[in-house]
Amino acid sequence: MKIRAWLEEREETLSPFAARSRLSRGRLQPEEPSPTRTAFQRDRDRIIHCKAFRRLKHKTQVFIAPAGDHYVTRLTHTLEVSQIARSIARGLNLNEDLTEAIALGHDLGHTPFGHIGEDVLNEIAPSGFRHNEQSLRVVDQIENGGRGLNLTFETREGIVKHSKSRMGIFGEGWETVGTLEGQICKLADVVAYISHDVDDALRAGVITESDLPAVAVSVMGRSRSERINALVCDIIDSSWDARGEDLTSRERQPIIGVSPPVNEAMNALRDFLFDRVYDSELVNREADVARLVVRRLYEYFTGHEDQLPDEFRLSDDPLARRVVDYVAGMTDQYALQTAKGLGLLA
Repeated sequence: MKIRAWLEEREETLSPFAARSRLSRGRLQPEEPSPTRTAFQRDRDRIIHCKAFRRLKHKTQVFIAPAGDHYVTRLTHTLEVSQIARSIARGLNLNEDLTEAIALGHDLGHTPFGHIGEDVLNEIAPSGFRHNEQSLRVVDQIENGGRGLNLTFETREGIVKHSKSRMGIFGEGWETVGTLEGQICKLADVVAYISHDVDDALRAGVITESDLPAVAVSVMGRSRSERINALVCDIIDSSWDARGEDLTSRERQPIIGVSPPVNEAMNALRDFLFDRVYDSELVNREADVARLVVRRLYEYFTGHEDQLPDEFRLSDDPLARRVVDYVAGMTDQYALQTAKGLGLLA
């Protein structure tokens, strides 16, 4: 107990706007605190050790089953988001443990084949599908033999509110997270993917460096390290009030933001990626098989409930919900192997 108390005491040196583990709104199920970890550290550790986290290494980020070894996967994306988010939190003297927990858990509900699988399940599932909501479902109900991970409210809120869909950064409908740490993770997710997805698209030959929007290059640079450094520094500079050093600033709740020129550049690069990469001929060609696999797996298991694994067959949830949980949790490889094994692919 002395170790946790010491760690909680250290949190008192953080910004007055930082989340503090001892003031957490708690867990869904009350439990004894850890003797050696704060509540947010415990959240982080539970996420790292869960099965859904391990499966991220075999889930698509953008390019499905790429031939090279250096393409980003959902796991490496998650780790990059975590690193970027922690750097921002450290610069603003906010709670790195909560920031890390949210970042590591934000994509646990992603489907096989990335957003392609998400789009298919959203089309065919009766209640629709959003990966951020599935991530919350994973940590609340699916993991740990159906008992969930019992995370804190703050981590759970950051996970479910991280998604931006196709809306512009800070555009209409941009949902604000209650904690500054959650706001950091939402932005760090964008910083990570607009940086590494450019590199992957260049590696795949989908675009060339000369194709990049001029405003993005002039503001953020050409290399991944230049982009990340420029964005992290701008976020910290634009959000400096979050440190709480100015007594007058403490009278109002700050937000995590970016400067107008950087926001323009980020949105330009993001729009470019949607137009030239995510909707490119190469990605769409690979996507045809992925869409077919996800759709046929869903249709097969809704018609063959007895073929579901026990943890999904014996649940009290509606059949469609259980099938979505099973299919969404598959890795790319497992989805393909299962579909072939069931004779769902020619």
